[in-house]
Amino acid sequence: MNISSDIQVWIAAALTLMIFSFLYKDNPFYKFAEHLFVGVSAAYWMVQGFWATLMPNLFGKIYPPMVEFAFPGFAGNDPEPLHIIPLIFGLLLLTRLIPPIATVSRLAMGLVIGFAAGTNLTRYLASDFVGQIDHTMVSLIDMSSGSFSLGGTINNLVLVSGVIAGLIYFFFSAEHKGVVGKVSRYGIWVLMVSFGAAFGYTVMARVSLLTGRMAFLLFDWLGLRGGA
Repeated sequence: MNISSDIQVWIAAALTLMIFSFLYKDNPFYKFAEHLFVGVSAAYWMVQGFWATLMPNLFGKIYPPMVEFAFPGFAGNDPEPLHIIPLIFGLLLLTRLIPPIATVSRLAMGLVIGFAAGTNLTRYLASDFVGQIDHTMVSLIDMSSGSFSLGGTINNLVLVSGVIAGLIYFFFSAEHKGVVGKVSRYGIWVLMVSFGAAFGYTVMARVSLLTGRMAFLLFDWLGLRGGA
């Protein structure tokens, strides 16, 4: 065992143990670490948003000399007065913090929501709707390699039948009896397998985070090393 003498490692280890203490019960140490994490994260992203978004994309457009000290590439650029419009709407959002005029913020909020909905509609249609339809329209008999592929054929059959069964499960205009009922039950199995795979992937991601923290405590902090 060779315990680290780095103060930063000790601070990180202490905060990690404070988070792990929630496994026993909710306590002040866990709350301190949780609030510290949330506060530091919020402050970090606020600073990132200011320097990476507001400075180059707003102030640098309205008055380039203002940001030349941080972004030399803006030297000599012409001002773009139209960027005053998003500045005004941004200030309108802040009126939410002033109760007497808080309703004014709805103008800016409506613009943000409407613009986001409009621009994301085509993107989601292309990726989540048209894209899935395109990838479902496959040949049931896989001859992509120039010869018959049993594995590819089974994969395509499961894919197409699973998509159709899943859609039939959500088709409530017809009573789920007889053939429709059997296909919809198959659709339920397909959906459960899909949800299970997604949940398993999420669990594996969380386990990988836990593994990283445990490795940090054992190796970087306590200095434990396995034998050759």
